[in-house]
Amino acid sequence: MPLNKGFVLASRPQGAATESNFRFFEKEIGAPGPGQVLVRNLWLSLDPYMRGRMDEGKSYAASQAIDEVMVGGAAGEVVASNNEKFKVGDKVVSANGGWQLYSLTDGKMLNKVDDSKVPLQAFVGPLGMPGVTAWVGLNRILTPKAGETVVASAATGAVGTVVGQLAKARGARAVGIAGGPEKCKFAVEELGYDICVDHKAADFAEQFKKATPNGVDCLFENVGGTPFKLASSRMNDFGRIAVCGLIASYEGAERTSLDDMRLVLVRRLKIQGFIVSEFLADWPQALTELIGLASSGKLKWRETIAEGIENAPSAFLGMLKGRNFGKQLVKLT
Repeated sequence: MPLNKGFVLASRPQGAATESNFRFFEKEIGAPGPGQVLVRNLWLSLDPYMRGRMDEGKSYAASQAIDEVMVGGAAGEVVASNNEKFKVGDKVVSANGGWQLYSLTDGKMLNKVDDSKVPLQAFVGPLGMPGVTAWVGLNRILTPKAGETVVASAATGAVGTVVGQLAKARGARAVGIAGGPEKCKFAVEELGYDICVDHKAADFAEQFKKATPNGVDCLFENVGGTPFKLASSRMNDFGRIAVCGLIASYEGAERTSLDDMRLVLVRRLKIQGFIVSEFLADWPQALTELIGLASSGKLKWRETIAEGIENAPSAFLGMLKGRNFGKQLVKLT
């Protein structure tokens, strides 16, 4: 049987995560048992939620177990199967493929995909969990009307990339927040945002005010921290805020809060945190729409690719610091 390689969680971070929190392993992986499928993972998805799982404490999902393979979505190919639903050669996506070259599964969290028109790795990016997250937040929580202003933080990240394009398709005005002029240029020229504001600029607050002359109707929040405080202060009456992520707070350096809760009352705001796995009934509709847009070339995205499973920890830590441009992936070879 093939030699499996990957990473387990060695210890819980004390403050910011470091490479010492992960431990590399090599071991043979067994043959699939009755009803099982052996998948060779070709692409590993790295996502901010993984940092929250590394901590211990009550959350929307169980903490990552110590000495267990790091959780993570993966796209790959079936190499052996005792499950009638899957055959050797099928391209598949798994929500729990993990940080490893091979995974054994009972098939319950495994989905076949057609990569004949779009790259396989897109199914863990804009055509996977991040894309569906954008679709759900926009269509089920924000519900923007034509002409309204939609703001998305981390506008060129895996989720924000899709948010802006879907908002424009609904006739809304899309305002992005991203880190650096290169990302802001991509947001406008490739993703179709009407304007993008650099949160690293010294005059970020002034630029954002100019970018939202009529206030903000919908805020798709991925970052938290200073961008959230600024955007929320510009909310219009009956504005809607979808809280998808708070990556600025994940490492404990900056807590996210409202300076004055009267803002929620006076402007009658709706604020809803959401986890995309709780909207499973919406996945088929969302994926059908997203795959259709991608197949016709109407959905744009960008990827940052690390080569080899050995580089997964460094790529993950870099993503937490905003060093990625678009979806962060690891190509497993």
